[in-house]
Amino acid sequence: MKTRIRLQLSVMMFLEFFIWGAWFVTLGTFLLNNLKTSATQVSVAFLTQSIGAILAPFIIGLIADRFFSAQYILGILHLIGAALLYSASSVTDFDNFYPLILVYMILYMPTLALVNSVSFRQMKEPGKEFPPIRVLGTIGWIVAGFTIGWLNWEQNGSLDLTFKMAAIASAMLGVFSFTLPATPPIKKSGPASLSDMLGLDALSLLKNKSYLLFFLSSVAICIPLSFYYNFTNPFLNEIGMRSAAAKQSFGQVSELLFMLLIPAFFVRLGVKKMLALGMLAWVLRYILFAFGDTNANYWMLIAGIVLHGICYDFFFVTGQIYTDKLAGERFKSAAQGLITLATYGVGMLIGSLISGVIVDKWQLPAGGHNWQTIWLIPAAIAAVVMVLFLLLFQDKNKTQPTTTATV
Repeated sequence: MKTRIRLQLSVMMFLEFFIWGAWFVTLGTFLLNNLKTSATQVSVAFLTQSIGAILAPFIIGLIADRFFSAQYILGILHLIGAALLYSASSVTDFDNFYPLILVYMILYMPTLALVNSVSFRQMKEPGKEFPPIRVLGTIGWIVAGFTIGWLNWEQNGSLDLTFKMAAIASAMLGVFSFTLPATPPIKKSGPASLSDMLGLDALSLLKNKSYLLFFLSSVAICIPLSFYYNFTNPFLNEIGMRSAAAKQSFGQVSELLFMLLIPAFFVRLGVKKMLALGMLAWVLRYILFAFGDTNANYWMLIAGIVLHGICYDFFFVTGQIYTDKLAGERFKSAAQGLITLATYGVGMLIGSLISGVIVDKWQLPAGGHNWQTIWLIPAAIAAVVMVLFLLLFQDKNKTQPTTTATV
């Protein structure tokens, strides 16, 4: 790959995930403190991610795969997104905020697939060339978190500025996208079938009983995952952790480090133990959050954040590898779309609906929340999923590690 193209793709990935990390991590705190919403409304706002993930295949299948070059669609979506994010920064109530963020996430979630499409089309050996480029996305997320912490926006009550920062980055990526390498649609002729748009051919994987159990486990484990995404930042700010968003970025640093260890662990442990360790890490994380504080048990909070590397890499990335190995060449992309739909779509949707109700239920009359009880609930859910998975899952397919990238 030419150096110029490598640099272009790296900048694209950095901005793509900087935009997301710039507002998404602190969204719950912004809604609770700035817009004075309930925890249920926080979950409804986070639910827009799931709606976007469910609708993304339609946008990609109908438009990007058939009619227009991916880099142009990427640019248009981010320019519209910039306007939506900037508008969201100035609203003062949830009723006006929600439609903006809903439309934004419906437009943003497809860009996650588009940046991958633009990248892969320029590569001869994606297994070697993609990870060094994709890692810039995780670095972008980390930089966004540290920027929020450095500017002290959480403590100053200035989280509306996170949306302005994300809007500026979105506008930059929108303009920059039109300079990216040409990525014309592959499927130029023939009618668009519903099966093609939704990747329904990949459903044949569910005939494999082991994969079906993994699929259902992926949906189930994303229910407690929603608690982390939706309420970790409000929790850390409520109990008095300074620069919580910056501290949460340690999770992405951990993700990078554990990514390097996956091939070695995969060879020694295999699919089942890797997936189970990922689930166990979720259980431990929530227990650490339940009993951690900003005094003597401060280390528990940091340890719970750092566990993100195992939580995400050992379950989700291992699952992507498992899916890739079981899917035939024809269905690889559709299969990855299927598992994304199960996790970010269905699983996170259910989790968002549940988590907000639980956090509201355990709100204290004098203010604040009973966080110990709140965190023990997703810990119990993750533990049940893990035990059932260990009892029922049997990997009857020989799977070997492959190079992949973080999400």
